[in-house]
Amino acid sequence: MAEHNFSNNPFQELSEAMSGAVEKAGAVTLTVNARRRMLASGIAISPDLVLTADHVVERDENLSVYLPDGSQIEATLAGRDPGSDLAVLRLSTPALTAAQPAPDEARLGQLVLALGRPSPAGLQASLGVVSALGGPVRTGRGGLLERVLRSDANPYPGFSGGPLIDAGGQVLGINTSGLAGGELLTIPVTLAWSLAQAIAQHGRVKRGFLGIRSQPTHLPSAQQQTLGRSQQVGLLLVGIEEAGPAERGGLLVGDILVGLDGKPVMDPDDLLTNLAGTLVGQEIPVEVLRGGQVKVIAVTIGERK
Repeated sequence: MAEHNFSNNPFQELSEAMSGAVEKAGAVTLTVNARRRMLASGIAISPDLVLTADHVVERDENLSVYLPDGSQIEATLAGRDPGSDLAVLRLSTPALTAAQPAPDEARLGQLVLALGRPSPAGLQASLGVVSALGGPVRTGRGGLLERVLRSDANPYPGFSGGPLIDAGGQVLGINTSGLAGGELLTIPVTLAWSLAQAIAQHGRVKRGFLGIRSQPTHLPSAQQQTLGRSQQVGLLLVGIEEAGPAERGGLLVGDILVGLDGKPVMDPDDLLTNLAGTLVGQEIPVEVLRGGQVKVIAVTIGERK
């Protein structure tokens, strides 16, 4: 019988690499005890903070986290953001090693692993590829995510809140089945970490608003020439909230909103995306077309409740 030499076997090498990746990322993948029926997963983002999915945190008290060695630590809810389905727990005793984010964004067709630790009994993994990259995406929980990933990894029960990792064990994003009717979505790690930082600091994610009602409108070539760039669509202001940021700043019904803080605005999703982040309370330039002329008006951004 012929002998088999595995020293140059690419499948064996891939298998070993994947096993090593699971072991590395498994050390920062935790079990979250925050609902009655089923435990869920989470990931360490600092020595005392755990990022998980908001929909698996069904109570605000009597929370705990199981570490990979099976030990249990009490936790409190640092904050949550239903719009992105993310929540942050703070451990009573710092005991974690933070996960390592991947330096590069995921690529279409890239091999990935979804990890979960849905019970203290052990880690679980599911292999797949990145099947879609997209965004912005409106979520079923009243939010808008700038970017999302989709993979064909199998989301086993309790995987929500766990990481999607690359072949080196670095985190590409946070998995959740709570945003799209049970379909597995992954929030890219850069966005997830940014939202987690805001949640840990403020207890929520602050999202800006202008206090306007608008509808997309086509910009004729003359208006595009006045604007000085090729932008075919803007937002016609059809209503302005009394005493809201837009009214206080001097925006008027009939203005066509075409830019915000130096970024083009062509549809409502553009507006929501541009208002996300750290703009709440800041005075920023809002670019409008009024009477055929470009006006830049300073508006202090309010916080959407």
